[in-house]
Amino acid sequence: MIRQVKRRGADPTIHGNKTWKSSRLIIDYLHKHPPEHNKKVLDVGCGWGITGIWCAKAMGSKVTSMDADADVFPYLQATALLNGVETKQLVARFEDLTTKQLSKYDLLIGADICFWDELVKPVSNMVKRAVKAGVKKIIIADPQREPFFEVAARCEKRHYAELIEWEVHSSLSAEGALLIIENA
Repeated sequence: MIRQVKRRGADPTIHGNKTWKSSRLIIDYLHKHPPEHNKKVLDVGCGWGITGIWCAKAMGSKVTSMDADADVFPYLQATALLNGVETKQLVARFEDLTTKQLSKYDLLIGADICFWDELVKPVSNMVKRAVKAGVKKIIIADPQREPFFEVAARCEKRHYAELIEWEVHSSLSAEGALLIIENA
């Protein structure tokens, strides 16, 4: 099915050209620590959307899959179809999300969303708005790049965030770090 999407010419341009291992970190964490509030999930920088799709399938969440690159959504749709779920699609950048929009969600997740220095400010500000909006839990995963650590340091100061190393050992192994904010 993914090959069919590729043949139709969908060509993501902002690194949404594959599934990212940090998605596995969030999925494993959520599997081991199911959040109390998970009815409405926002998967930011979703790419092919496997983390949000997992939330829809495993937790029964209503998921909005957000990415700045509209060309990722044919891949997301194919992956969702293979898993028997649907997610709502939103084409937007981190800085486009308003506090009012964010207030609609219980859980915000993002995997591999801070890969450039230029993303530190937009991601940090999005997290700040999400906390202000009352999003109950925020989880961002990364393979431990410097821009991610800068976001984590800002969040630890402002939002009592926790930064933990996380590893998944399976056929799809992954390692990195999780930034977790409980906003009770």
